[in-house]
Amino acid sequence: MTDTPPPEHSSPVGPVDATRTPRYTEPGTFARLPRVDQVERVDVAVVGVPFDSGVSYRPGARFGPGHVRTSSKLLRPYHPGLDIEPFHRQQVADAGDIAVNPFDLHDAITTIERSADALRADGAQLLTIGGDHTIALPLLRSMFRDHGPIAVVHFDAHLDTWDTYFGAPYTHGTPFRRASEEGLLDLEHCLHIGIRGPLYSRQDLTDDAVLGFQTIHADDYETAGTAAVIERMRARLGNRPVYVSVDIDVLDPAHAPGTGTPEAGGLTSRELLTTLRGLVGIDVVGADIVEVAPAYDHAEITGIAAAHVGFELLGVLAANRGA
Repeated sequence: MTDTPPPEHSSPVGPVDATRTPRYTEPGTFARLPRVDQVERVDVAVVGVPFDSGVSYRPGARFGPGHVRTSSKLLRPYHPGLDIEPFHRQQVADAGDIAVNPFDLHDAITTIERSADALRADGAQLLTIGGDHTIALPLLRSMFRDHGPIAVVHFDAHLDTWDTYFGAPYTHGTPFRRASEEGLLDLEHCLHIGIRGPLYSRQDLTDDAVLGFQTIHADDYETAGTAAVIERMRARLGNRPVYVSVDIDVLDPAHAPGTGTPEAGGLTSRELLTTLRGLVGIDVVGADIVEVAPAYDHAEITGIAAAHVGFELLGVLAANRGA
């Protein structure tokens, strides 16, 4: 006797029911969702990239995917802010981690790009958990093949459009310069949000503008308010395909101590989550959450913030999918 295959459009399989199975038990997937091999289709794949060979200061982001998954166990299936059930409107599954070479950065970048292509081959969108910000470049290369030039909304304390570190062109501080130089970006629609702290020189800002970015500084949340930031973000992104890249250090160290390059004066977790909610109706084609370094975290503060960022992004993707 053989199992009867499920119907072509069966209902999505959601997280393990926390009213029947305690949250501190298995599975160890994001939000205790099924693995990709346990479902018939995948609308959104949550994939980890345990890689930090591109960092310039404190290492440890290679342990980020596991930490964020552990910190996601308390997520629940209903999103009251959007009045939506992200795991019921779309099939979300955990694709595990991409095994990248920790000794050869170029090989790692190639592996990430090819793995992203494979995961997206049947139309799945990716929510990627890093890992350091170097991973954004191969992910954008993969997205470009389907969408052409992409508008990036980049949440970060830092510009990440520098040229090199110690002569190395591929680091966690250079992905968006390389992406712009390679023609992957829509230069009229890219935006940084949350930038703050000292720079190397005024030329950093001049170079950044040429590469296609406008900037909303962290201080703008204080002077203009979150609603104005969201309005400006939506106007800049327009109707272009959008990639969302969230460096967890966009948050103030009080809200995310577990990261490699912390800067004072950042966003609160509430400001970040509210801003991400403002992406409903924007053509989001993929997203990442990077630079979670659990060795510097306390009581899962950073991991929990990152897990909620992931839930917010999944809510946006579900809302954009329609009823």
